[in-house]
Amino acid sequence: MATGYLEILRARHATRLLVGTLVGRLPNVTAAIAIVLFVRAEGGTYSLAGGLAAVYGVANAVGQPVLGRLVDLRGQPRVQLPAAVLSALAMALFAFVGTEPRAVAYGAVTAAGLFTPPLEGGLRALWASVLPREDHVHRAYAMDAVAQEVMFTVGPLLVTVCASLWSPGAALVVLNVIGVLGALSVVVSPPSRAWRSAPREAHWLGALRSRGLLALLAAFLCVGVALGSITVAAVGYADEHGGDQVYGWLMAGIGLGALVGGAVYGARQWAGEPARRLRVLVALLAVCYLPLMLTPGVVAMTLLTVVAGVFLAPAIACAFVLVDRHAPRGTVTEAFSWLVTTFTVGASVGTGLTGPVIEAGGAVWGFAVPGLAGGVSLLVLIATRRVMAVPAGRAVVAARSENDPNRAVEPRFSSGDRA
Repeated sequence: MATGYLEILRARHATRLLVGTLVGRLPNVTAAIAIVLFVRAEGGTYSLAGGLAAVYGVANAVGQPVLGRLVDLRGQPRVQLPAAVLSALAMALFAFVGTEPRAVAYGAVTAAGLFTPPLEGGLRALWASVLPREDHVHRAYAMDAVAQEVMFTVGPLLVTVCASLWSPGAALVVLNVIGVLGALSVVVSPPSRAWRSAPREAHWLGALRSRGLLALLAAFLCVGVALGSITVAAVGYADEHGGDQVYGWLMAGIGLGALVGGAVYGARQWAGEPARRLRVLVALLAVCYLPLMLTPGVVAMTLLTVVAGVFLAPAIACAFVLVDRHAPRGTVTEAFSWLVTTFTVGASVGTGLTGPVIEAGGAVWGFAVPGLAGGVSLLVLIATRRVMAVPAGRAVVAARSENDPNRAVEPRFSSGDRA
């Protein structure tokens, strides 16, 4: 299993791009908890902390596809690094002025969210120029999904460590400076500087003119709802079974399951059409959410959360392949950024929806939401299976690479049109 990932990381520039992207994303991964800790340290209410964190999240969701389109048009260095610097400066302003005046605080976190660089989409656009074989690109997608789970586990820990060593305000500044350094490491690398998007057809919808991409985004909106609902339902369960420590175990279980699932998925080659494979993965994801409604004791519940997380990273990795194939020419970074935005919005909807459900029926019904959302995602994929099929012009190359993974594949387009 590890051998396959080591083969990817041994490719020239691969480790630098992966690590740089993960470090560059630290401010985004840790923003919500860092904002909450800072506002509380400043004497602000939980409502204010939640409001500022929500504004950051919304601004980030808006900014990612916009900046992704600019990357496709202008290249990575011209967009990614200036955006990272502007986002860091905005967060530093927030750390300096605090929560008063409110207009400045809200404006600062809005700017920080809007200018968060689309490093995720940028990395996936670069993989094809670094890895010559398509099966290696697919494995890199799986490794990417696993690395995300690691960051969402390590990131909050780094915030609390920085806040305890210095202060929550210092944590905001330090993490954003580290993020700028990560973005800088990526954009000065030869692959990033050389990358150019394929020529694109001028269209105001950009990547969203692809029906296949729209179908995928609709499905992953529901997957985001499922994941967001679990985080809230787990709070309801933890309140009845031991508090914050239990909540931590449940969230760690989800992360561990995703890590194991992603590692296993990326360790082998998968034959067949990725759209069909995604339907199977989402079906398994939905089925594994259902046992959470049993709400057994803490040990058994933690094990169930591990199972519930197993198919998350594989589904995300498979979705990356489909985004690559359905993104119109010259829109690959924007397309990947739309997937990030859609998933984020879905998670926000899930958290907002599950709270009232728990109040009405308890944690049991809160855990019904992810199973239902996963089922809806599967129905979307089934209903749109024709538009999700690989475009005719790409099917031959895709089939050849999957049936003969040891054969180098000629680029379908320029390196900028793949991820």
